[in-house]
Amino acid sequence: MRIIFMGTPDFAVPTLAALHEAAHDIVGVYTQPPRPAGRGKKLQPSPVQLKAEELGIEVCCPTSLKTEEAQRQFAALEPDIAVVAAYGMILPQAVLDIPEHGCLNVHASILPRWRGAAPIHRAIMAGDPGTGVTIMQMKAGLDTGPMLATIRTPIEDKTTGELTEELAELGAQLMVGTIRNLSFHQPVEQDDSEATHAPKIDKAEAKIDWNEPAKMIERKIRGLAPFPGAWFELNGERVKVLKAELIDASGEAATTIDDNLTIACGEKALRPLRIQRAGKPKMDAAEFLRGSPVPSGTQIG
Repeated sequence: MRIIFMGTPDFAVPTLAALHEAAHDIVGVYTQPPRPAGRGKKLQPSPVQLKAEELGIEVCCPTSLKTEEAQRQFAALEPDIAVVAAYGMILPQAVLDIPEHGCLNVHASILPRWRGAAPIHRAIMAGDPGTGVTIMQMKAGLDTGPMLATIRTPIEDKTTGELTEELAELGAQLMVGTIRNLSFHQPVEQDDSEATHAPKIDKAEAKIDWNEPAKMIERKIRGLAPFPGAWFELNGERVKVLKAELIDASGEAATTIDDNLTIACGEKALRPLRIQRAGKPKMDAAEFLRGSPVPSGTQIG
């Protein structure tokens, strides 16, 4: 297969690597342009660009695929198929129509549940027992195309970071297998009546509301770890919570009920285990408490 690969973040890298290892002819890699990052705000290439350059594959970083010139350049690569994994740019119909076998997408949910930009975060935060990866034939709509293959995995107590790594590897192998046996995969249309939407995480969502039940807050913490990180205010300072445990206790919401930073919630309580203060490295909550005690009865913002 002559493949154009389209992806940007770490999630997409295993699929690119797996296709390369499967000896497909990857004729080009499309990824988002380098973005400012770090304290110096220097332009940083995407993880996919770094991997493509390591593999010696030509990289394209267009700011749009809507122009005739961009579409001509795409068509000039004469792809049999395009593989898309978290590319981050809408593909116009003119691009979707170019590859002989269309464009296949690696989507990190079992469609039609969690269509959109943040399916892993949303699945964890909603308390779904499991999730997975869907290989989908792309259409112009948002994750609405027919499904070719799926693979499932339990969520358990995984964070978004942990689940992203797992689904990236599962998706890579599923995509390679799907392309290998493409003629055997019959497209299955999605049931739109069962669809749910997974919008991009808004920063305002990350602030913890201690009036919510502890189990909902714990899911939010896992769903937003490691980024952007669920947070609260302690003595005017923002503190991210990266890991926490449920405690079968009660008290006034948003108040510590012991000296171990156990915080009462709308239902039961929650104890942060791993935190990160603003501008500081990640640390265990126990280590933080040794240097900065938080007595029982402290109000939490």
